[in-house]
Amino acid sequence: MSEQALTRRGRPGYDQRAILEVAVAAFIEFGYDATSMGVLATRLALSKSAIYHHFTSKDELLELALAEALDGLEGVLTEEKDEVGPAIDRLARVLRGAVRVLTDRLPYVTLLLRVRGNTDVERSALSRRRAFDRAVTALVTEARDEGSLRGDIDPRVVTRLLFGMVNSIAEWYRPEGPEDAAQLANDVLAVALDGLRVSAQE
Repeated sequence: MSEQALTRRGRPGYDQRAILEVAVAAFIEFGYDATSMGVLATRLALSKSAIYHHFTSKDELLELALAEALDGLEGVLTEEKDEVGPAIDRLARVLRGAVRVLTDRLPYVTLLLRVRGNTDVERSALSRRRAFDRAVTALVTEARDEGSLRGDIDPRVVTRLLFGMVNSIAEWYRPEGPEDAAQLANDVLAVALDGLRVSAQE
């Protein structure tokens, strides 16, 4: 859902974005199932009815939070489709974009990575994530077929390994840390596409 949609509805004096951010932090800390509207009300110093004035249910909060992450990732693919050039370069742009989304929307992506499919909202989010993975796998396959990537590893495995590395950033990255998002993306591309081994000098 768009930023405009998030701020359009609600009682004056309350910020829907702030409520959503608190809910995401609680879902990450306690788990979605264990986080009640009462917990959110206590954290926000609001009544439950005040929260319900903004959001119809806890499910809606989760749906909006997961969409924040998924819309960003899908936007990276949309940008890539408008690009031309070798598949390996387009794959690099997707990886760089995924790192950007993760660092810009860190709590939301963290929550997405913890979804297990226990609710309809979670299952819908996982379906969108699988579609994203399939699109990346198709790009990996194209890069392999053009001769830019080695051909002895299944593209599906390559995709899982690439995003295993990208997703792990959510566990340790801190925006206030010494490495900014752009340099982090450079590091991911260096490891993912160039490797760590130093070439032998002649």
